[in-house]
Amino acid sequence: MVTGQTQVHYSVPSVIAIAAAIGSLFSGAMWGFILALIAIVFGIIGFMLSLSPSRRGGVVSLFSIVVAGIGIVVALFRLLGKVF
Repeated sequence: MVTGQTQVHYSVPSVIAIAAAIGSLFSGAMWGFILALIAIVFGIIGFMLSLSPSRRGGVVSLFSIVVAGIGIVVALFRLLGKVF
């Protein structure tokens, strides 16, 4: 009897989410806000996909949601800095 474990892969949405979250910190006000929203959406999708035993990325997705929240705050400060 052949028993083998299936290879566990990171989900694509969790990778997109962390890339967008990190990108939101280094972008301007508008792009930072847009990338943070993308990171939140893909972070939620990645977290839902990570509930499958053959997928990884739950912690990465949650981390990207937290970083995206920080990215939104940074984008708002940059916007306020341009206004005032």
